[in-house]
Amino acid sequence: MFNLIVFLSFIPAGPFKGTLYELVVEMGLFAQIILLILLFLSVVSWAITFYKMAVFRRTNKETEKFLSLFRKRRSLKEIYLSCVSFRRTPLSRMLEAGFKEMEELLRREKNPSKGQEVFGEEILDSDLQKDRLDVIRMTLERVGSEEVNRLEKSLVFLATTANVSPFFGLLGTVWGITHSFSSIGVRGSASLAVVAPGIAEALIATIVGLAVAIPAVMAYNFFNSKLKVISTQVDNFSLEFLSAAKKEALRH
Repeated sequence: MFNLIVFLSFIPAGPFKGTLYELVVEMGLFAQIILLILLFLSVVSWAITFYKMAVFRRTNKETEKFLSLFRKRRSLKEIYLSCVSFRRTPLSRMLEAGFKEMEELLRREKNPSKGQEVFGEEILDSDLQKDRLDVIRMTLERVGSEEVNRLEKSLVFLATTANVSPFFGLLGTVWGITHSFSSIGVRGSASLAVVAPGIAEALIATIVGLAVAIPAVMAYNFFNSKLKVISTQVDNFSLEFLSAAKKEALRH
């Protein structure tokens, strides 16, 4: 965006004297405020875009490593102790919360009945009861939802920018055209020299509004597709964890 502005500033602005930069400087206060708002939206949107690209890249990388390690595990306790090395993937926090919830449920078993076995350092039924699985499942779903919401944070600004920027541009367009008609009424002439400044303001506002909105739309759609993939991974991991816990109980 900044490079485009610098580049355009050296292009002659048609019949006007000077550059496009000089035309922007000579705009009315209202039009300049609109451009400043659009500039602010653009800068923040690009900052969020670059930051989220780095976050999603690290998250995907750690998720792949974590899933590979999880599927090669010898026990859930072993992978639980490795969670500290994977803090950027939602799956690590899900496993940590699920395992802690499972241990808490086992601690509440005051009078283990015959046929119960030892799971790591805890007592576990030979077959996890359905109510226990439901509690663990709810914990996994809650933590998974929290992690997805954490990754989704700030994306609403991109959606807002994509939605409001064209309207700010349209507002500047209407203001510029109104300025042109006002000039005609004041000077009593409809020559190009009279109407051109207002029309130029209108076109600049339209272009800048679209230039801000289009990248924001593309970035939001890109990150939204990434979030859908992560949400699917979260749902699948919940099933994998419950299946692993049940299988491990049966082995004991």
